[in-house]
Amino acid sequence: MQLYSYFRSSAAFRVRIALALKGLDYDTLPVHLRRGGGEHLTAGFGDLNPERLIPMLKTGDALLTQSLAILEYLEEGFPTPPLLPAAPDARAWVRAIAAHVACEIHPLNNLRVLQYLEGTLHVSPAQKQDWIAHWIQLGFAALEQRLARDGRSGRCCFGDAPTLADCCLVPQVANARRLNVDISAFPHIERIDAHLMQMSAFRSAAPAAQVDAE
Repeated sequence: MQLYSYFRSSAAFRVRIALALKGLDYDTLPVHLRRGGGEHLTAGFGDLNPERLIPMLKTGDALLTQSLAILEYLEEGFPTPPLLPAAPDARAWVRAIAAHVACEIHPLNNLRVLQYLEGTLHVSPAQKQDWIAHWIQLGFAALEQRLARDGRSGRCCFGDAPTLADCCLVPQVANARRLNVDISAFPHIERIDAHLMQMSAFRSAAPAAQVDAE
């Protein structure tokens, strides 16, 4: 397997966690999202992925895109250890958390959105920071309530073993901290993140541990 990745990418971080949890070997193919205006915007990369987004996972003749789709592929193709619970309602609950992070929180603070705010809409640095904090804190507030009120959460988002929800949560917490967003109002999120970051799979997938880390 080959993973097209950028060390700071939250979406690539999710996939790296899942690969590590499942004990799968892969080679990293770094794609720098800032150097030279962004290596993902080159013609060569566009030929591989018209969306011009990472991560991409090459496995055999398949080239897979979109982090949630890649996570589902890994779960279906390599079911041990499982990253989804057995019961259908529990699986939906885990998938809902993963989607909440990956589809509702993360996209609004993605690099290309922030670049559009700065470069096209000409928002001030303070306004950009307000935008970042608003969407992360709004999303985390809803997730904090879900984790606090639902008895299925344990040391992880669901029970005591990592799931796809945790693969998505930890990168978003790291992103919030990197962007100087205060998340102290979300103790359940902070507690789960602290527990997960003690695990080697999460530490090895972290941005600072990547071959292209700066």
